[in-house]
Amino acid sequence: MASDEKTLRTLMSFLFRAHPWHGVSIGAKAPEVVTVYVEIVPTDTVKYEIDKLTGILKVDRPQKYSNVCPALYGLVPQTYCLERVAELCAERTGREGIIGDGDPLDICVLSEKEMPRGDVLLQAIPIGGLRLIDGDEADDKIIAVMQGDAVYSGWRNIQDCPAPLIERLTHYFLTYKDLPGTSDRKVEMGGVYGRDEALEVIRRSREDYQNHFGNIEDLISAALRKTIGSLMHE
Repeated sequence: MASDEKTLRTLMSFLFRAHPWHGVSIGAKAPEVVTVYVEIVPTDTVKYEIDKLTGILKVDRPQKYSNVCPALYGLVPQTYCLERVAELCAERTGREGIIGDGDPLDICVLSEKEMPRGDVLLQAIPIGGLRLIDGDEADDKIIAVMQGDAVYSGWRNIQDCPAPLIERLTHYFLTYKDLPGTSDRKVEMGGVYGRDEALEVIRRSREDYQNHFGNIEDLISAALRKTIGSLMHE
């Protein structure tokens, strides 16, 4: 049965593309090293976002201003921001009524390399994060460096980043949802944190994912065993 399951898994991987959120592994070394699905690159003038149902990259909206995201931007597979992530945000900020945003965990990846497009996977090393609050929703942005990058891969904590770089990231995320011609700010800053806190946010987002979706590997194995059993009895 184990051999049949492995064969069927291999066949499925040849025939079907994995869903970037659910079907791609976060990585064996997580949270210290995580897989990242890149949705946006710094040259994009349109905000792309994964369609949660299909896993296809879709247009969310045109960028409202000429500023662009100053880093590669995407999500960490098999993460979810709900109760456990919201609980940490509330503890750190003293805010009541914080909830999770119901999305995969967002991540910015620093690299010297220019990528012409998103819809790619890479390995990244978390070094810190931005604790953002969108309305009453925890909206953390993990900051990471691309593994093996010639310039940034030696950075291990947020203190290694020059202050102007953190200011650029902060300014982008504080303003990218603002409507032109209004001073109303939708996103608030709850603080900048370092590597240890970033790893804790990732762990909690993994707990939220497993609490709501279960262990994907176990679900796949159970489904494959059921399929194989049905075929053997036909």
